[in-house]
Amino acid sequence: MLRIPESVVQFIKSALEEDIGNKDVTSELLIPEGLKSKAIYLAKEDFILAGIPFAELVFKLLDPTINFKSYFKEGSSIKKGYTIAKIKGNAYSILAGERLSLNILQRLSGIATLTNKYIEEIKGTKARILDTRKTTPCMRYMEKYAVRIGGGNNHRFGLFDGILIKDNHIALIGNIKDSIKRAKTAHHLLKIEVEVKNLREFKIALESGADIIMLDNMPIDEIKEAVRINRKRAILEVSGGITIENVREVAKTGVDYISIGAITHSAKAVDISLEIIK
Repeated sequence: MLRIPESVVQFIKSALEEDIGNKDVTSELLIPEGLKSKAIYLAKEDFILAGIPFAELVFKLLDPTINFKSYFKEGSSIKKGYTIAKIKGNAYSILAGERLSLNILQRLSGIATLTNKYIEEIKGTKARILDTRKTTPCMRYMEKYAVRIGGGNNHRFGLFDGILIKDNHIALIGNIKDSIKRAKTAHHLLKIEVEVKNLREFKIALESGADIIMLDNMPIDEIKEAVRINRKRAILEVSGGITIENVREVAKTGVDYISIGAITHSAKAVDISLEIIK
């Protein structure tokens, strides 16, 4: 069972408050007090399912008496027309939680679906797909969860759990070699990753002892040459300009990881509706 962190619980509480305010004025005027009802989540297109635990949490926080039943596991391949889940209980509560639960489910399923498309494209290579920190504010835990459900892997969660020396760090320090030297004073279990933009910088990072080298927006011929020079000494990650059309070509170069910001920041929400069935 997924252990949802308190930060996510607080986020959902805040989102409910944002949406409902002090009351749902329409439902209060139209819905008889205590009316019981049932509703289903209906798939309007094909997608990979992600986000059920968070959609269910919306109703647990809103009204603990609501019964929520999912018919599919996370990561399931959903087809258009499938009934994904069913809820029953107080009609006012169902309507109050409808929009937020759908927003989360549609968003996370969209991320899982796009991630899975990239995974399918690189099958047969050793490369793995990574996400980035390009996530929706305060939704990072959920969005990175959706990446995993889609078959991807998580890069560092934030600035606190991994050393990644980027171009702006290097600009402030002055050069790659000194940046790596300073980073090596950190805890011995923290790997040092360095972002480079050409083969000259790559060679410096490699000889300076970087554990992971990110090849940022480098052309395919330079990526191939970096793999040849590297001889498996450092872990190689490619980032920047990755699309569904070119990801397989990049993966076939022999790199270890391909990080793609688009799987979180540009994933299209899937089409799901919640429909009352009385």
